[in-house]
Amino acid sequence: MRSALCVTAKRSISLPELKTVGLFLVTALAEIVGCYLPYLWLREGKTIWLLVPGALSLAAFAWLLSLHPTAAGRVYAAYGGVYIFMAIVWLWAVDGIRPTVWDLVGSAVALVGMAIIMFAPRTT
Repeated sequence: MRSALCVTAKRSISLPELKTVGLFLVTALAEIVGCYLPYLWLREGKTIWLLVPGALSLAAFAWLLSLHPTAAGRVYAAYGGVYIFMAIVWLWAVDGIRPTVWDLVGSAVALVGMAIIMFAPRTT
């Protein structure tokens, strides 16, 4: 009995799980870029032409969300956790603001929530 528990507890991440997380990361990047470009036009006085790649990025975002094989509501709920993480990465990489320890803790909690929603065993 103990060996079965150890095998279950030591289960490694499989290729489908890595694909799911990777797809979520790319999806979040598409959404953030699609929102950031209009922000640059509206708040920073950049060219209106930024709306074109922004719209394309948001269209890519919607398409990427449709690629997940599970129920849409579950995908949207889990995706939110990855979006939070990517927004904090964006804060650091693009905005040049170092995340606080609470930003990182919140992102970690969101990612744990995503993992529970997407990868927990289920019967349906």
